[in-house]
Amino acid sequence: MLYTLVFALFLIGLYATITKRNLIKIIIGVIIMEQSVNLFLLLVGYRMGGMAPILDKETSLQEFVARAVDPLPQALVITSIVISLGTIALMVAIAIRIYEKYGTYDIAEIRRLRG
Repeated sequence: MLYTLVFALFLIGLYATITKRNLIKIIIGVIIMEQSVNLFLLLVGYRMGGMAPILDKETSLQEFVARAVDPLPQALVITSIVISLGTIALMVAIAIRIYEKYGTYDIAEIRRLRG
């Protein structure tokens, strides 16, 4: 069920990215898609009743292997968050420059003004 919700969230972001004419709404759609991918990666690494991937003296190695959550998806999500922050900052900076030049965020109007 959770995978379906993540897929629906991705489709909402894709819909906003493809159909909207406002640059800000397109950027928000890209943000929604990026966060749905992050949620998917976290769901892939989730284990019901799992424990943090830290081995301590009280836990035996067999119990740790059986119950520990995979830390790789968590590391991928942290990396993805940093990369998405950079891409979002770049998209917002470009949108601000476009607004300064054309005075609008509407893509159709920008194409018309560009000639």
